[in-house]
Amino acid sequence: MLKKSMVAKLSLALLIVGLGVNEGWAQAGPPEHAGKPAQPGPPDHAGPKEKNEKVENVIYFIPDGYSAGYNVNYRHYKEDGAPVWDEFLTGMMTTHSKDNRITDSAAAGTAMATGVKTNNGFVSQTSEEDDLVTILEAADQAGKSTGLVATSAISHATPAVFASHVNSRNNQEEIVRQYIDQGVVDVFLGGGLQYFLPESEGGRQEERHLVNEAIDQGYQFVEKREDLLAIEEGTILGLFADGAMEPELHREETDQPSMAEMTSSAIDVLSQNDEGFFLMVEGSQIDWAGHANDAAWAMSDTAAFEEAVIDALEFAAQDEETLVVIAGDHDTGGMTLGGYNSKGSDVEILHDVTATGDHMAGQLNSDRSNVIDVVEEYAAITLTDKEAQTIQQSDKPGLAINQIISDYAGVGWSTTSHTGIDVPIHAYGPGSGRFRGVIDNTDVPKAMADLLKLPALNEE
Repeated sequence: MLKKSMVAKLSLALLIVGLGVNEGWAQAGPPEHAGKPAQPGPPDHAGPKEKNEKVENVIYFIPDGYSAGYNVNYRHYKEDGAPVWDEFLTGMMTTHSKDNRITDSAAAGTAMATGVKTNNGFVSQTSEEDDLVTILEAADQAGKSTGLVATSAISHATPAVFASHVNSRNNQEEIVRQYIDQGVVDVFLGGGLQYFLPESEGGRQEERHLVNEAIDQGYQFVEKREDLLAIEEGTILGLFADGAMEPELHREETDQPSMAEMTSSAIDVLSQNDEGFFLMVEGSQIDWAGHANDAAWAMSDTAAFEEAVIDALEFAAQDEETLVVIAGDHDTGGMTLGGYNSKGSDVEILHDVTATGDHMAGQLNSDRSNVIDVVEEYAAITLTDKEAQTIQQSDKPGLAINQIISDYAGVGWSTTSHTGIDVPIHAYGPGSGRFRGVIDNTDVPKAMADLLKLPALNEE
């Protein structure tokens, strides 16, 4: 086991290009490389060739709501090359739940954590409310360290499915009680402080003070970026917001850590266990941006997510026994390049947007007469009178702002809800070949358990 804290960071060029020479990786290229004709035979770009199948650690990245439409827009938004995970695309993943062709995050996460389909809204329980063993719990039972990182409340659906069991994702008070009572997670990093505090201190627990209980169990409790970065070992309960953390567009206005800093801190601590570790990292707010049709929020949070992935890939490249898997749980919003009202394609203008649509809507005065000034200040777009009137008359001004900005950027949306399309899956490291082709979301944790030499998950 190689501690990340003892390893100098590799450059991204060494990661992609150097390993391409030595280990059979596809070479990095400009964005247009996606249009080259496919070569016959199985892809070689899925990770190191199968000479080393030993997997001690798994880092499981879930960009919530992220699909191929987001990826093509992000490729143009990024401007300086394709997303790092494009080199490690292994296949596509189906996402339906047990009771609906269009999943929610709880059912999708349950499938991705347990290998079993369940109904929408259920958290690692069957539709009959029987508890399911998760890949994180199995890793804990095998003596590995475990961690959960999210930019939502840490009790939100996707992190919840890895370490709790309830029949409603909305029961976040019970979810965090199970976190503390079961003690299977060594590192929690995210938002959601209110769910750990008693009502007497403005929290959501009737009486229990779960922060104090966690401290009594040996967790180091932190609420600020600088305190997290000072921790070098041990178990951590990091809660950096009462509810969700801030979108990346607004994070610098706070003392919250970035997603990359949370991921690196978790890896630093968890990798000290000679038995290995399992870490799940969720880019939670990509999904929320999709629900809001907020293209700038989606792209900026994707950029923050990519920084976290790069840190993990650098660790994995040095360690050589770490599998990194990246897969969204479903698509949100049906994002496309181009749409009904698009004014061409100019995704790059989203770099000029400095606030979410909801934040901009919050700056409008009572009659919304300042809408042109607000949008110009935060998005560098001068609205037409017709566009300003559309926002002024909208029941959802934030959504109206986002849709107009998307039109200028050439970003299309089909809905403010989830869709049922397949999502890309990417894998890097030993065992990455297990994720090739069109697979189901239930296949992912089963393959991880097999590669980690854990007992098969939830076999009947």
